[in-house]
Amino acid sequence: MKTKINLGKRDYKVIAITLFAGLFFGWLIFHGSGSEPESEQKTEEYAGEKETIWTCSMHPQIRMEHPGKCPICGMDLIPLHENAGSEPAISPDEIQMTAEAIKIAGIQTMIVHKAYPYREVYLLGKVKPDERNITGLTARFGGRIEKLYVNFTGQNVSKGEKLAKIYSPAMVIAQKELLEAQEYKQSNPDLYKAARNKLRLWDLTDGQIDDIEKKGEALSYFDVLSPIAGTVTQRNVASGDYVKEGTVLFQVIDLTKIWIMFEAYESDLPWIRPGDKINFTIQSIPGRNFNGQVSFIDPFIDPKTRIARVRVEMQNPGLLLKPEMFANGLITSALAGNKKDLVIPKTAVLWTGKRAVVYVKIPDRQQPAFKYREIVLGPSAGAFYIVTEGLQDGEEIAVNGVFKIDAASQLAGKPSMMNPEGGKTSTAHNHAGMDIDSEEMTGNSAYKVPEKNKKESEININFKKQLNEVYNAYIEMKDAFVDSDAKQAVLMAGLTKNRLKAMNMGLLEGDAHIKWMQYLDQLNSALAKITGTPDIEIQREAFAEYNQAFYRVVKDFGLSEGTVYYQYCPMAVCNKGAYWFSSLKDIKNPYFGEAMLKCGETREILEY
Repeated sequence: MKTKINLGKRDYKVIAITLFAGLFFGWLIFHGSGSEPESEQKTEEYAGEKETIWTCSMHPQIRMEHPGKCPICGMDLIPLHENAGSEPAISPDEIQMTAEAIKIAGIQTMIVHKAYPYREVYLLGKVKPDERNITGLTARFGGRIEKLYVNFTGQNVSKGEKLAKIYSPAMVIAQKELLEAQEYKQSNPDLYKAARNKLRLWDLTDGQIDDIEKKGEALSYFDVLSPIAGTVTQRNVASGDYVKEGTVLFQVIDLTKIWIMFEAYESDLPWIRPGDKINFTIQSIPGRNFNGQVSFIDPFIDPKTRIARVRVEMQNPGLLLKPEMFANGLITSALAGNKKDLVIPKTAVLWTGKRAVVYVKIPDRQQPAFKYREIVLGPSAGAFYIVTEGLQDGEEIAVNGVFKIDAASQLAGKPSMMNPEGGKTSTAHNHAGMDIDSEEMTGNSAYKVPEKNKKESEININFKKQLNEVYNAYIEMKDAFVDSDAKQAVLMAGLTKNRLKAMNMGLLEGDAHIKWMQYLDQLNSALAKITGTPDIEIQREAFAEYNQAFYRVVKDFGLSEGTVYYQYCPMAVCNKGAYWFSSLKDIKNPYFGEAMLKCGETREILEY
């Protein structure tokens, strides 16, 4: 049986609404649990991208909210991975660097420890006579030289040997007084003793006086006898000369004991003590080594050369060592006190002239971080410094790439070598050919890269005056090479080194300071080669190296006054050619001396 249902218009509307609602909820059930709407995905992705901070592996102080190029070096920025809460709180004075930056900058670190510091001290010296064995023979009475038994200097004599025969009227009178006093020897012994003492004071021996008494007559001639065995080094009279009382007749020196007088610079003195063993060679006796002990250190410093003399006493059998021979000495010495000290490599230290700076690595950091610290240095120990204050045993410091850490710290406005208080600095730093303002980048800020390089700041006039003092010492060194005087070249190189050390680097700022530090290493290295050898040819090669660096110094920093001639010889240093400075236009070649004195030409004239 079929049932017929009649539906009205209203019923059709209800069915349609119900069907539409079912379809809508079904779509929500089956599609709502699937992937999110594209618009929501893009929003979340954008939010995630916005949270990523982009930095430079070489300059971690760069922070940007989007990828791009580093405004300092032009490298691609990399995402900064930060592990919030995984590291201790970072101090505002710390400079953080990524592992990539450390690798690129060549930064190396080491843990400092205490050790027994030692140093090899190289000394130049000369053989000298023992001053205690020098005897001068003077005329105790006036007279005439009748005969000389010693006719030339350098003659060896024994003790008591005759040196000359002298006639003296005063001596004849004194003998007659003795003979007369002899008659009153028993009745007036004081008169007799006084007559004998008078002759004795005139260098007559008791034997000679006894001979006069035995003969009973005055002798007209008397012999001058050598009081010691030695070598006659001075003969100031000739046969027939008349001499007055007090005239120096001869000088005799006993050379069986001699001194080796070495010269030590001020910086070497902390490493030298009486009793230290010293090994040395003599230039004129090649292939033979000598050794001795330091017996005395001069208590005064020479005000011109800034050196103190160090004495070694030696026996001289066969008179092998002769006065004025050159000696090269070596002392391997520990610092006075013989105790352990904290030592660090010289490469770890930034020196401003007023303060010494190192960068200490912060322990327990996932991302390496360094902190500026001032220290107090003790004596230099070869390639190391002794640290007296500012570091503790077991701390880790940067020993290579320290300049790059300091540059990054200065750019970031943190304490640095030239800005120990930290904060923003107006100094411009040049990287990859661009001058960049040192404004710190934070948030949306960015470095301003000017279109043209900024003009280099003017060098402090007081620094130029100090550089003039270095130049004056350099001219003295150059003149020593012109004279082919290796010994004088060593002394003047030492003077130049001391004047370089006295330069106040605190007068320089920014790039000028960094340039100076780079040049200073090159200058000191060349000077060390000059002072470290008596061979003038090796010295001249080092002199050529010094001139290459010194030319850049003079061009970059300038002098306070004067005209400088920069001259060139194409034949110098094995025909490679070499330059030098001169305060005179005339050519005086320091690389050949008298052999080729006029070889060369003026290449540049600098006016100050």
